[in-house]
Amino acid sequence: MTSTSTPRRRKSRGNAWHWRQTDSWYYTPPGTKRRVRLLDEDGRPIRGKQNRPAAELAMARVKASGNWRPEAEEVSEGIWLVGRVCSEFIECCQQRAASGSITAEYLEGVVRYLNDLCSYCGALPVKELRKGHVQHWVESHSTWLSPATQRNAITTVLSAFNHAQEMYDVPNPLRGLKKPPQRPRLHSFTDEEEQAVYSATDEPFRNFLFAAVHTGLRPFCELARLSVENVVETDRGMMWRVYSSKTKKTRKIPVREDVAELTRRLIAEAPADADTTVFRNAQHRPWKKVTGVGRFLKIKRELGWDQDEVRTNYSSYTCRHTFAHRMLAGYWNNGEGCSIETLAELIGDTPKVAFDHYGREWGQHYQEPLWAAIGVD
Repeated sequence: MTSTSTPRRRKSRGNAWHWRQTDSWYYTPPGTKRRVRLLDEDGRPIRGKQNRPAAELAMARVKASGNWRPEAEEVSEGIWLVGRVCSEFIECCQQRAASGSITAEYLEGVVRYLNDLCSYCGALPVKELRKGHVQHWVESHSTWLSPATQRNAITTVLSAFNHAQEMYDVPNPLRGLKKPPQRPRLHSFTDEEEQAVYSATDEPFRNFLFAAVHTGLRPFCELARLSVENVVETDRGMMWRVYSSKTKKTRKIPVREDVAELTRRLIAEAPADADTTVFRNAQHRPWKKVTGVGRFLKIKRELGWDQDEVRTNYSSYTCRHTFAHRMLAGYWNNGEGCSIETLAELIGDTPKVAFDHYGREWGQHYQEPLWAAIGVD
């Protein structure tokens, strides 16, 4: 006689589960195979399969208390710990930042994310680290709601472990860890919104934003650093030599005549002791990111956009998206949109990045063949 039995299900880590043998609720700490009984607020075991809500509430209390962490046993010297992997990568990034191969902003993000990871599971041996640990670490931050923030955190951790594998032959337990997908940057100003922004700030910042909208430069790592010596007059008009600290490349771009006129005026009006950058604040110094972010937050408050579901996401970087949208839509060229390749050259992206961010939704050269293929003029 053959007997059938229900396949044994793996106990889910991170969730409360019921053990029929004791009629009690338990959880499995990350990185272990042991079970821990869940208790109610009076310290009594939660019993009965029907008491799932009470068990889940107790599970939430465990996580909120900070006790939901991988437990590391003492390890012998020479065993690679998560903290050592993070430390080695931070030191590498510090050296690269000192040589100028990465930005100080990137280094700051690396230090912030990896120190936070170390406070969660830094003493855990690398061989015991699981993808679920990193996923729960990300999910445990209530302020990391943006997929971009979560993606940046996971990307930084993966970079640290890839570095350890490449430089020290430490097996990478996180290979294949999925990151949240990139989301297209599809916020751009309408004409009315653009004018409203200009009216809500002073002239120096208005000039800065105007140039950002009409050139598509990255506001603070490109436009704010444009110096007078990188402004070139040619027979066809003005061109700028733009160096990006993000891509470590210099490109030469033409600028519209209205931007050229503004540039010439700012250069001519600059005091003798002014900084050599073209676009300066009221103190004749370059715009810094922290100042620009604060200024744009103030603009949104004055316009009431901080209470608007869509406009609350606007920032100085929306100027760059607006330029991309207008170029692809033919805003300045009688409705004849440019190609993705042209846009990529102007804004300093690869064609793939430009297409992923803007082309699929805004690019005529992508959409028109699709309409033509189904017989729509």
